[in-house]
Amino acid sequence: MDYLELEERLDRIERLLVANKEVLTFEEACEYTSISRSYLYKLTAAREIPHSKPNGKMLFFEKAKLNIWLLQNRRKSKAEIEKEALEYTFKNKQV
Repeated sequence: MDYLELEERLDRIERLLVANKEVLTFEEACEYTSISRSYLYKLTAAREIPHSKPNGKMLFFEKAKLNIWLLQNRRKSKAEIEKEALEYTFKNKQV
C-alpha cells in the first residue's frame, strides 16, 4: 500500500468518525460546513451561527443546529411556485 492510498483511507476514516459525532470542534465545523476558518470566526463573533463557548475559549457546534442553520432561507423550486400560484388562483377565483 503506497503513501497516497494510505492517506486517502485515513481521510475517509476521519470523515466517518466526524459523521458520528453530535458536537463538533471549531476545526470539525469548518470541515463539515465547508466554511473557511476566518468566515466561521466572523459568524461566531457576530453571533450569526449557533455555537457554544463552555469555558469562554473553545468553540463547539451542535451538528443538528448547524444543519438547521445551513438549510435556512430555502429557495422554492419553479414547480413549487407554479403549484402555489395555481392553488391561489383556484382558491381566489370569483364566480
